[in-house]
Amino acid sequence: MTSGPIPMIIDTDPGVDDAFALVLALRSPECDVRAVTATFGNVGREQTFPNLRRILALADRADVPAAAGAVRPLVHPQAETAPDWHGVDGLGLRADAFPAPGPGDARSAVELMADVLTSAEAPVTIVCLGPMTDAALLLGSHPALIPRIGRIVAMGGSLGSGNTRGAGEFNIYADPEAAHRVLTQADVPVTLVPLDLTMRCAVEGTWLDELTAAGPRCATLAGTAALYRSTFLGRYGRDALVLHDTLAVLEAAVPGTLRTTAFRLGVACTMGPERGLMVPDRRPEAPGAPVEVALDADVDAVLTEILRRLTTLDRVAHAAQPGHR
Repeated sequence: MTSGPIPMIIDTDPGVDDAFALVLALRSPECDVRAVTATFGNVGREQTFPNLRRILALADRADVPAAAGAVRPLVHPQAETAPDWHGVDGLGLRADAFPAPGPGDARSAVELMADVLTSAEAPVTIVCLGPMTDAALLLGSHPALIPRIGRIVAMGGSLGSGNTRGAGEFNIYADPEAAHRVLTQADVPVTLVPLDLTMRCAVEGTWLDELTAAGPRCATLAGTAALYRSTFLGRYGRDALVLHDTLAVLEAAVPGTLRTTAFRLGVACTMGPERGLMVPDRRPEAPGAPVEVALDADVDAVLTEILRRLTTLDRVAHAAQPGHR
């Protein structure tokens, strides 16, 4: 097994928690982030792509190639976005507080992913923090490169209740057909981080205050959370922030951080209220490849570790990842 940082591609739809997650990856020495790609999701891709580059600029990592991905789901139009949580700008109405976005890569997301896989000397981890459209397109259009993918780590789904107007979780609901393609394939191991765990990992004011106090860059990142906290308080009656995507990044960086249970999964791709529902098949004889579903963790330790890594953002303006290209 090759030692050293894990070659990584991150596909995301920034998005407040996506911003925290991307900074976490860039500040984790275990991650060699080779490319970042932006899909539609929390807001449209016309907003998520510049947001992605704003976040790279905040972390002083404009050297990481950033490409634009899917503008819509594979089959049906996107039924729901999340401006009430993330703001119409995707960054909690604080996009203007970030540095100006740097230039994007001329390649499409799938082209950039394929080039990274082709040149990688070790298996690459793909981290999906939004709808899985780009990952599904990559698997379908570049089958010869599939052996170069070490695993896919995705935030999405729920074995219980969802968080959309239907039964599904937002990322899965945004493109159920793409999620079904990724979660039912047998060629690449998949770890899924669902709401069942992420909703238990909420941070409150003292955690955010500590992040804010760590320096001006950290304060910019923490400032994106205000609208989300307000919306969360209105829906759940608790002044908190759930950083869903950070758990997927931490698991990708440090495999085994989250405790998983293997299930064979399907995704409801109907047009009724069950659209996007993740359906586990618990039969021992069930066909298909199992997905490792993260359902447990040492929550306090996880949140402490995420904060520790994020607060390094202001300590070194730019630290190139070992092995980065």
